[in-house]
Amino acid sequence: MFKEEELKKISETRLKYEEEVKKVTQKYPERKGTFSTCGGISVERLYTPENIKDLDYLEDLNFPGEYPYTRGVQPTMYRGRFWTMRQYAGYASAEESNERYKYLLQQGQTGLSVAFDLPTQIGYDSDHPMAQGEVGKVGVAIDSLEDMETLFDGIPLDKVSTSMTINAPASILLAMYIAVGEKQNVPIDKLSGTIQNDILKEYIARGTYIFPPKPSMRLITDIFEFCSKHVPKWNTISISGYHIREAGSTAVQEVAFTLADGIAYVEAAVKKGLDPNVFGRRLSFFFNSHNDFLEEIAKFRAARRLWAKIMKERFGVTHPDAQKLRFHTQTAGSTLTAQQPENNIIRVTIQALAAVLGGTQSLHTNSFDEALALPSEDSVRIALRTQQIIAYESGVTNTIDPLAGSYYLEWLTDEIERRAQEYISKIDEMGGMLVAIERGYVQQQIQDSAYAYQRAIEKGEQIVVGVNKFQIEEEGKSRKILRVDPSVAEKQIARLKALKERRDNVKVGDVLEEIRKAARDESQNLMPKILEAVKAYATLGEICNVLREEFGEYKESIIL
Repeated sequence: MFKEEELKKISETRLKYEEEVKKVTQKYPERKGTFSTCGGISVERLYTPENIKDLDYLEDLNFPGEYPYTRGVQPTMYRGRFWTMRQYAGYASAEESNERYKYLLQQGQTGLSVAFDLPTQIGYDSDHPMAQGEVGKVGVAIDSLEDMETLFDGIPLDKVSTSMTINAPASILLAMYIAVGEKQNVPIDKLSGTIQNDILKEYIARGTYIFPPKPSMRLITDIFEFCSKHVPKWNTISISGYHIREAGSTAVQEVAFTLADGIAYVEAAVKKGLDPNVFGRRLSFFFNSHNDFLEEIAKFRAARRLWAKIMKERFGVTHPDAQKLRFHTQTAGSTLTAQQPENNIIRVTIQALAAVLGGTQSLHTNSFDEALALPSEDSVRIALRTQQIIAYESGVTNTIDPLAGSYYLEWLTDEIERRAQEYISKIDEMGGMLVAIERGYVQQQIQDSAYAYQRAIEKGEQIVVGVNKFQIEEEGKSRKILRVDPSVAEKQIARLKALKERRDNVKVGDVLEEIRKAARDESQNLMPKILEAVKAYATLGEICNVLREEFGEYKESIIL
């Protein structure tokens, strides 16, 4: 990339520069003895062409929309259209969440992102004893197709793209969404959106699993197969690094463990006989955008390049769209502070800007009051306006990958890719991601990183403004925060009881038995049976209970 004579001159000039630095630092010492990224990568004082002398533009960067997609997955990126602006939302009842969705769409949001309550996420109906005290608390309660119909009432599913953060029961919620589309007379092949459907990261970092790994992987690949035939615009999985990062991983670990999960899903689908050139086009990813601005931008670029290489070199994928890493980003919830929460607006802005400069396809910006409670309408609007100001006022969307060519950024992109590949190689040597999870290797790596980061905060080595420095007295300050009405659970349970009394329970029993039979026959795809069950108004909990009885439940055990 650089001529040998030019590099020689730079090297000679650097020696003079270092002599000058010695004089300056003797008089004015630097703030710290060593500098590093948030993820612990050592950072030099200065980067020059010497640091990226082996960079081959066409091989390592190339043009946007061209392999290995370092500079973006589309030829024109945001000059063509902005990223999808989503705000993750859902609370209390389907009616209240529906009102919030309509409000967000009126404010200029371009896609929906559904948050489900904890009972829904782990396959329990609202009337189950395990659901007590949790109904509608961290998301919307969805027990049946009736709730899903209410959730999307008045929202045309052929006009919006919907993302659903659901994993273990993803097949059931997807089936409900398809059924709502049918009731709106929207052809199944016109539905667009994403289900998270990423169970491996649940075992690693989040915990909302139901079934053991083998049947869970079957459900995932059944969805791949069904959607490739019937719902071609649907992203069948959102392979999530977000929760891995929220659990305390570094940026490098987020890339490595997320892509290792992706490898496991592709391997499972290929083993089932599916073509990665087909299902690979509907794989999507979900990343965190943390505080270290330049590290995050480099992380997104490195992940894109590394995944392209994996798909091409490891799986022999030739279709360009199946080589591309397309991703949604959410700003880092773990960085939000309850102290001086207005500071979170600045944090979210920096994180959102990093996601945009990193080439994200869709984005959720956290609300500043989320460390205190579910976000209020005012704070949600500010979060959405943050994206809109970046898109329409900042100018960063006028050219593609504007920080490309920065000596530091290109070096850091290479370094993150190299370190992530080392983790992936180690996981391969262990026998793959499932084995690494069963041994507790991945969980331990994340725990160690989380501990180190917390210790750095406690020692004052990592500054968190308003928490361990620049504190102010905040006692007695009243804040308007959103609280879920305790009567939500009672109303939800009453609706569920009424549904069970008026539906055709003989038919429900029949369709649940069909699911049981299909679960016992691995050659059958479960999606058609689940779709028939939700149309008969079988509940989420009833379907999950049948699968629990056939598949069993996962119990965590770590072998170190």
